[in-house]
Amino acid sequence: MFIINHRKIFFLISGLLVLGAAAALVTYGLKLGTDFTGGTIMEVEYREARPELVLIKSQIDALALGQVSLQTIGERSILLRLRTITEDEHQTLGQTLGGLEKRYSSIGPAVGEELARKGIIAVIIVVGLIILYIAFVFRHARPTGSSGRISKPVNSWKYGLIAILALIHDIAIPTGLMALLGRFYGVEADALFLTALLTILGLSVNDTIVVFDRIRENLKQQTGEKFDEVVGRSLNETIVRSINTSFTVILALLAIYFFGGASTKYFALVMAVGMFVGTYSSIFIASPLLVSWQKWGERVK
Repeated sequence: MFIINHRKIFFLISGLLVLGAAAALVTYGLKLGTDFTGGTIMEVEYREARPELVLIKSQIDALALGQVSLQTIGERSILLRLRTITEDEHQTLGQTLGGLEKRYSSIGPAVGEELARKGIIAVIIVVGLIILYIAFVFRHARPTGSSGRISKPVNSWKYGLIAILALIHDIAIPTGLMALLGRFYGVEADALFLTALLTILGLSVNDTIVVFDRIRENLKQQTGEKFDEVVGRSLNETIVRSINTSFTVILALLAIYFFGGASTKYFALVMAVGMFVGTYSSIFIASPLLVSWQKWGERVK
């Protein structure tokens, strides 16, 4: 009952985090990568000491490829961002730079816009399917020997709405983090970032439904407990499972962040943050919201 009794504190924490994320998005926006805007990205690693950036820049300028952004990675690698180039220009650039080409991607503006559009559609479809799934799971079922719904005293559709509110919370915070990383560290939101958001959506709603399902099963028992007591007991029965599952995934993601390659570094960071806030919302936000809504309904009546 600790979580239920102190739910306003957790609501305040989440509210501040979501407001901060929204402020970062409005102020800085997302720094979109070449996957969505079009362009070329190329990573080159040198076997020995990396040449001075001034020298590398002068070599690239001689090729007349337009504006080129250079970023150092580790002690021996550089990352280039520039306009969409042809294969001949790609080969010439590689020969000029020397070193080992570790990554190369070139996407035209039209393809980038199409990927961005399909990415938005994918997020909308996933959210829509989640709503349908929750509506099906918490449909008008009835407990044995009772004429009321299983979800009584909270209507079934409220479970779905609260789950969606929790999802908004779970993707808003990682997106705000990406806006900050783009502003201060030049990190771009690319296809991996979209993949991270879709994965967070799935994992987060899974945790939320596990808790909601336990609440529903405990309500069937009709033990005479108050609704907030049933929710508190359900949280106690599922909290260890949720935390342990998320913790093991976060450990793996942090290992990728600290020891993995540069291309997956920030994908792992966004995923780890998303897993953390997703588990947090399932335990400290979604279920307590059910209690607050039920108590508000009683006061209105």
